[in-house]
Amino acid sequence: MAQHFLLTANSRTISELEVARMSEDEARVTFEKLRWSDTDGEPVCSNCGCTNSYVINTTSKTGKSIRRYKCKACRTQYTVTSGTLFANHKLELRDYLIAIIIFTNAVKGISASQMSRALGVQYKTAFVLVHKLRASLIDNKDNTKLEGTIEMDGCYVGKTRPMNRKEDRLDLRLAQNLNPNKRCVLVARQRDTDGIGANRTFTAITTGEATQSIDSFAKENIKYNSTIHSDGAIGYGNLEAWYESIKGDHSIAYVGENGECSNQAESFFSRFRRLQYGQCHKLGNLYLSNYVNEVAYREDNRRVSNKTMMLDIASKSINTPTHSEWTGYWQGNKRTSERLVA
Repeated sequence: MAQHFLLTANSRTISELEVARMSEDEARVTFEKLRWSDTDGEPVCSNCGCTNSYVINTTSKTGKSIRRYKCKACRTQYTVTSGTLFANHKLELRDYLIAIIIFTNAVKGISASQMSRALGVQYKTAFVLVHKLRASLIDNKDNTKLEGTIEMDGCYVGKTRPMNRKEDRLDLRLAQNLNPNKRCVLVARQRDTDGIGANRTFTAITTGEATQSIDSFAKENIKYNSTIHSDGAIGYGNLEAWYESIKGDHSIAYVGENGECSNQAESFFSRFRRLQYGQCHKLGNLYLSNYVNEVAYREDNRRVSNKTMMLDIASKSINTPTHSEWTGYWQGNKRTSERLVA
């Protein structure tokens, strides 16, 4: 049997200890090369795009030195984090790199509580930080439509917990007894051309596996005439109008005689449940889309070294504009609605 990738040397090309031993200047240079990659780390004005700037070293309120640049063209002062998710940051840049490598190495996901203990910061700080990382993964996602052979399925979050005594239990098949906060996570995974696993994953949140939601999700994210494998639920019946729809039946076989299955979708749900139950324990509907997209990113990069993934997440974070919903979150500036499939 082949050795699992996480047990190989190729999976661990950098350690948290190496990042922790970096100086603040080394961390700053790392972020500069990731943000201004076209100029190999040479500063580019965030206001006018001019590459002719000079250094102004300033001191923060906490006494820490800050490398600030001043544009010779428009006279704007800026830093490597200006206009990004880390704008007006309170922690050192090295602390953010440490947070990113911790986030990367947590292959089943990480809770804000665990991150707060790892960084020695309060829970509120860690909560916003890990959600900023998740937001960067969403904003920089490749939205090119899936094609070829696709596996689709759904799982539910927020199910009603049955009462202890049998006579007190409700019939959950009836609409009036359903939990209004119950949500369905839809996933579509593109099979790899080598036939081993999947290489791209799209997710969405719906109120259930209804035909209208599934049709909308599929048409938005999957090229027409692709082949879609599903478990044969009623909601997937209309897909035959735009795709080659192949239905399996897990009660008979997990993989049918002609290869019909949704095992890659089930693999995604397996990792998602480990995040839900093993790390975060409870996921709010408001940011459920952020969590499932993080799991999709981890699944798509499951055979990538941790250094490559760390630098990719750091690059996405430092190149993502400031998020209004994560600026003043604990002062009440929050997302007002869920991200649901129309």
